[in-house]
Amino acid sequence: MPRVSQDQLDARRREILTGARACFARHGYEGATVRRLEQETGLSRGAIFHHFRDKESLFLAVAEDDAAAMVATVARNGLVQVMRELLARAGTTDTVGWLGTQLEVARRLRTDPAFAKRWAARSEAIAEATRDRLTRQREAGVLRDDVPIPVLAQFLQLTYDGLVLHLAMDHPPSPELTQVLDLIEAAVRRPPAP
Repeated sequence: MPRVSQDQLDARRREILTGARACFARHGYEGATVRRLEQETGLSRGAIFHHFRDKESLFLAVAEDDAAAMVATVARNGLVQVMRELLARAGTTDTVGWLGTQLEVARRLRTDPAFAKRWAARSEAIAEATRDRLTRQREAGVLRDDVPIPVLAQFLQLTYDGLVLHLAMDHPPSPELTQVLDLIEAAVRRPPAP
């Protein structure tokens, strides 16, 4: 029997995550039955659950994958850039799946204490990446210095949450949203010297 390479296993895992993300976005956690997961991924339950212990593990892997991508973008370019990318991809299949996952995470945080406890570390990683980026920006003289970093981080997080909700409610992206993001960015930057 031929051995399966790690690259092949990783590719299969990514394929499962992509299909599961779409399934969770479309049907929610409860509605993403094993049958629907099979249909969305094009794989058997055996193939899916060879890579993931159960549906809970699969959902967490999707959410963790999304959170890791967000942490990387925040660390590199800041939370406003995450919002700009989200706005630029609004309405695409990728964004719809990602938004659905975000909303499902938010719902489960409200209704599932065990999930909330497990998710706390992922949420803190995003907050830490935001604070670190803001600290670097302040040290570079780009960020305003009259507001504490934790306040600026909270301001950006609340803005991000609002944008996610706005797009999830199927509001079409408008040119004004780009101007809103410009305003948010200007609000955290050091004002130009008089």
